[in-house]
Amino acid sequence: MGQDERAAWLRLLLTDGVGNETARKLLAAFGSPEAVWQQDFSTLKAVTSARVAEALAAPPADLPQTLDQLETWLAAGPDRHLLTLGDPHYPAELLQTQDPPPLLYVLGQLGALQHPQRLAIVGSRNPTPQGALNARQFAHALGQAGVCVVSGLALGVDGAAHEGALEAGAPTIAVVGTGLDRVYPSRHRDLAHRIAAQGALVSEYPLGTPPLSPNFPKRNRIIAGLSQGTLVVEAALQSGSLITARQAAEQGREVFAIPGSIHSPQARGCHALIRQGAKLVESAQDILEELRVPDPFAQPRAPAPKPPTEDSLLAVMGFDP
Repeated sequence: MGQDERAAWLRLLLTDGVGNETARKLLAAFGSPEAVWQQDFSTLKAVTSARVAEALAAPPADLPQTLDQLETWLAAGPDRHLLTLGDPHYPAELLQTQDPPPLLYVLGQLGALQHPQRLAIVGSRNPTPQGALNARQFAHALGQAGVCVVSGLALGVDGAAHEGALEAGAPTIAVVGTGLDRVYPSRHRDLAHRIAAQGALVSEYPLGTPPLSPNFPKRNRIIAGLSQGTLVVEAALQSGSLITARQAAEQGREVFAIPGSIHSPQARGCHALIRQGAKLVESAQDILEELRVPDPFAQPRAPAPKPPTEDSLLAVMGFDP
C-alpha cells in the first residue's frame, strides 16, 4: 500500500461523522476510499447523510499532520504495519465480526495475527494474588501447547497473561486502547517492547491517541474477535472482562471461566458466566480439549492430594487463606 492509498484511508476515517459503520457502507458502495472522493454530493448523500456527504467534500484539517506522523512511524522499522480490510494479513476471524476496524495498526510480528490457535485471557485489573498466578500459569501452559494468548496490556490479569505467554516462548497479542506510539499503563513499557519482539501490539486508533476511557471497552470486541475463545480468570460483576466474554459468545466463540471462592467479589463475574453457560475450567487442559488442541504435556489427572492428617490446623484450612 503506497502513501496515496494510506492518505485516502486516513482522509475517510478522519472525516467528521464517519465512523466504522459509515466507512464500511461507503466502501461497500464504491469499492475503495479513492473512489469515494469521485462521487458527487447527491450520490454520497444517498449512502450516508447530507451532513456526512458535505463533510466528505473537503479533506480534514488534521490530515497532513496525521499522515506525516504515520509515514514517520512506518519508516522507523520493518515491524510497523497498517492493515486495511482487504489486506491479506488482516485476521480472517476479525473480518467475520459485526464491527471489524477498517484500519489496524500493528507493531511487531504479522505472523501472530495469522496464528492458527488464539485464546483471549482477560480479567480484573486488581486480581487476588491467586488470580494473577492463575492467569500467568494458564497462559504459560497454553503457550507451551502452541496457543497464542490475546489480551489487553492492562494491569492485573492482562499483564500476567502476557508475561506467562512470553515465559513459555509463545507469541502473544496485546490489543490496546491508545495509539501505538504510546504505552498505557506506562509501567508496562518494557512488557510492550517484549510483546512486539515476540508477538504483536494492535490498535484501531490513530497514532497520538491518548488513553481515553471509552476506547478501552470498545477495544474489547477486537480481543474477542481475534480469538477462538475467551478465558475469564477473575472478574467482578461490573468488570469490562464480562463485555469481552459477551462479545465472544455473540460471535459464536467459546467462553471459559475459572471459578473462585463464593466469598470473593472477584469471583462473582466468573460464576455469573458459568451460570449463563460458560465452561468451567480447572486447568489449561480443559481449554485445550475444547479447542481440540493437542496438549504435548498431557498426563493422566492425579487425584487431589489429601491434607496431612497429623496437622489438624492444615486439615481444616482448605484452599482459602
